[in-house]
Amino acid sequence: MEQVECIVVGGGLAGLAAAYGLASAGVEVMVLERGDYCGAKNVTGGRLYLEPVRRFYPELWDEAPLERPVTRERLTVAGDGAHLTLEVGAERFGGARPHSATVVRARLDQWLAEKVAEKGGVVVPGMRVDALLREGGRVVGIRAGGDEIGAGVVVVAEGVLRLLAAEAGLAAAPQARDHAVGFKEVLELPAGAIEERFGLEPGEGAAHLFMGSVTRGLPGGGFLYTNHDTVALGVVVGMEALRGRSDGLEAWQLLEEVRQQPFLRPLLEGATLAEYSAHAIAEGGISQVPALYGDGYLLAGDTAGLSLNALLTVRGMDFALASGYFAAEAVKRARAAGAFTAANLACYEAMLRESFVLRDLEAMRDAPRALGNGRLFRHYPDAVTRLAAQLYTVGEGPSPGLVRTLWRGLRRDFAGLDTLRDLWSLRHI
Repeated sequence: MEQVECIVVGGGLAGLAAAYGLASAGVEVMVLERGDYCGAKNVTGGRLYLEPVRRFYPELWDEAPLERPVTRERLTVAGDGAHLTLEVGAERFGGARPHSATVVRARLDQWLAEKVAEKGGVVVPGMRVDALLREGGRVVGIRAGGDEIGAGVVVVAEGVLRLLAAEAGLAAAPQARDHAVGFKEVLELPAGAIEERFGLEPGEGAAHLFMGSVTRGLPGGGFLYTNHDTVALGVVVGMEALRGRSDGLEAWQLLEEVRQQPFLRPLLEGATLAEYSAHAIAEGGISQVPALYGDGYLLAGDTAGLSLNALLTVRGMDFALASGYFAAEAVKRARAAGAFTAANLACYEAMLRESFVLRDLEAMRDAPRALGNGRLFRHYPDAVTRLAAQLYTVGEGPSPGLVRTLWRGLRRDFAGLDTLRDLWSLRHI
């Protein structure tokens, strides 16, 4: 059986970040990607938070194919017949070191795969791994079709469904209650039209999140990210909540409805559909993170459940890059120690716990439960937009005044124990 020092299963950001670090250190590494090319199956909606990951491979960031730095943040709360949009702009968002940027994963992942190859790593696209090979509880390689390839260590970065990891007993099979489903369109728009419609300077970008009636009250929300000459538009809803509906609603129908929302329709006028995709998203939080290492293996990225929905920020790509970097560091240390045992690889989890990845997941431990509260997506969007519309309405009779209108609305929709309970449940988000 052919032997490789390290096999990386999956050519996403986690797997490629691990492979880049290993190849840079002279470790023999092979990346196996089932897609036609790295990024072919990565359909993330498009924003990478840069500040947490700049220290990982700093030589790459000046040339990484980022789309637009996000200098405008928008949040729309949509209710019954009304909506309220908040826009935030800050100097810290842009400049020479932008806070975040939009990305097209097909472009970013292909570029990173090329960097791995330049360092001496082998990237094999179109290779589906069918099983992880185990001997006496140790992972010793992979099986792909009729071929078996042995490895001193395997970095499993196969993605959110973690079919191989579950089959090999390295992680539990994913459950609907811990996942959401996202539908996304990529719509072509000229760069000038994007900048004009979103009030951007040339080269700048915007991120727009929306929640409430756009998901018909289901836990979830929508997003729009501006790329160079396209926009990524999508909607994400909890799998369990969607499956529990009795009206036969399909998630793709929500995306059709989102495109026609009055706060989006003018921004998308004349846009041409270029791509349509769907993907599962891990939202179980740290309670669903499995054991991250063992004899002969490490789990990284979505396979390890490393993603976080904190309502205003949705993170996964920065977690993936960080986990790949730390996986490479752990493999290098175990190699120097002479064996890829669980004891020698345990530093991987220790490094993640010292980093923002597991610290942020731990700090947001209660987020999945809190964000499953349907009142956040039904009652409050209706209440907020109704009150905002009343504040701007002038009727036939005498006006009750700004403060009195505000007070009546707050007493009507925000007083009582339910609101206090909801606020308490959100205290760690």
